[in-house]
Amino acid sequence: MSWHLREATAADCAQIQELIARSIRALGAGDYSPDQIEGALKGAFGLDSQLISDGTYFVVESDGRLIGCGGWSYRRTLFGGDARSGRDAGTLDPSTDAAKIRAFFVDPAAARQGIGSAVLERCESEARRHGFRRAEMMATLPGMRLYEARGYVPGERVEYPVAAGVAIEFVPMWKSLTA
Repeated sequence: MSWHLREATAADCAQIQELIARSIRALGAGDYSPDQIEGALKGAFGLDSQLISDGTYFVVESDGRLIGCGGWSYRRTLFGGDARSGRDAGTLDPSTDAAKIRAFFVDPAAARQGIGSAVLERCESEARRHGFRRAEMMATLPGMRLYEARGYVPGERVEYPVAAGVAIEFVPMWKSLTA
């Protein structure tokens, strides 16, 4: 399968939303219940259009179809799509703050083919170019395996409420970008 990594545009938004849902419903099924996944798709998972506006979100395309996405941010919001409350668009100081790695999803049919790693490398490179020395994220359980393989250190799992009586586990992770 041949694919191309590029900066996301506003025209990609609908395909990105579909990719996120397709990805987490299939690849997250071993770690999360259907109720957790559907609840998280209402805000914890989803497109953050600020990343597209900032030029820090990327997509992977194959034959005109999006098969991967992910980004980084110089803003304070750690995770979540446009529907999530409590977002903070304030900017980070690269000399003291960590860049945020955000919203990585891969099409189930394209999983484990280097797509997530390629997007992550691009994000880390861009964050370094902007002066960041560290990166951090709130990883999904299925995503944690990729990030650990790429040198990220996990913290203690946290629970985030996604619906009445339903919470989902995330893992805070971080990495030095200077090594």
